[in-house]
Amino acid sequence: MTTTTCYSVKILSAFNTFQTTFSSAATRLSFVGAREQLKPPRAVTSSTEIEVLQKGIAELYDESSGLWEDIWGEHMHHGYYDPDSNVSIKDHRLAQIRMVEESLAFAYGSAEPAEIPKKIVDVGCGIGGSSRYLVRKYGAQCQGITLSPIQAQRAQALAAAQGLSDKVSFQVGDALNQPFPDGEFDLVWSMESGEHMPNKKKFVSELARVAAPGATIILVTWCHRILSPSEESLRPDEKKLLDRICDAYYLPAWCSASDYVKLMESLSLQDIKTADWSENVAPFWPAVIESALTWKGFTSLLRSGWKTIRGALVMPLMIEGYKKDLIKFSIITCRKPA
Repeated sequence: MTTTTCYSVKILSAFNTFQTTFSSAATRLSFVGAREQLKPPRAVTSSTEIEVLQKGIAELYDESSGLWEDIWGEHMHHGYYDPDSNVSIKDHRLAQIRMVEESLAFAYGSAEPAEIPKKIVDVGCGIGGSSRYLVRKYGAQCQGITLSPIQAQRAQALAAAQGLSDKVSFQVGDALNQPFPDGEFDLVWSMESGEHMPNKKKFVSELARVAAPGATIILVTWCHRILSPSEESLRPDEKKLLDRICDAYYLPAWCSASDYVKLMESLSLQDIKTADWSENVAPFWPAVIESALTWKGFTSLLRSGWKTIRGALVMPLMIEGYKKDLIKFSIITCRKPA
């Protein structure tokens, strides 16, 4: 049994106790009755359904972003680890920065791009951790969009506190209808927001539209496994597991990395590359669960709201999905033709 596996077993055992205790507390606080009201639509097709989904996403991050920042810092995404590594909370924050660097190196094929990006867009920017990091790294201008007004405000406040107000700006915006002109950016960055997109074709089309000729597009996102040639869909038990995760995190239907590749090919994007980094993010969810088991994490969850609580209660399902090779942490990069 690997170090990471042993660690996960211990954390999950402790979390089972946490779930029992928390579910009881939630019932007494009348949160459980709100579950069906807050359940997001899974088959998202109409404009009304998309609005309901996006409202839920915005409210989830309005509720949870402060808690996340307080415990994990300004980067709201997985960390990148060496396989079977044993790490502390401090190491996890460093691993989140490493995720940014590894993503850049994968896309550009080296530590530094041949041409330094001057204008960057961060699609699904959270509280702006990636945006500010990229601005400092490249001396570029960056614009970030998020559905959450609280995130946009906090991202801008952090930029001001770090002396970056003239370099980076944030606004509420829809990734499926970005508020930018065609060909505006030479680096299009999306770190763990694609899973929230109800129309993956429109999402990728928008990434390509705002990219300048020759621009690099970096998409890091949650996917499901690639289907075999004999399969038409995931198995019923796999769909059931993903549905439970979707309900908690306001996610529409999932797709595979190969589906993203096909979408990029249909837009004549070039140098398309993809990799499965699931093994490299293995320590992340056990660590998030561990942080929820602390007194600070527990009491902060109680104050945060039901959407955040519900997300916390299904965290073990993410670990289960990774262990079953159902959930894949994927990077897909490409270049717009010059």
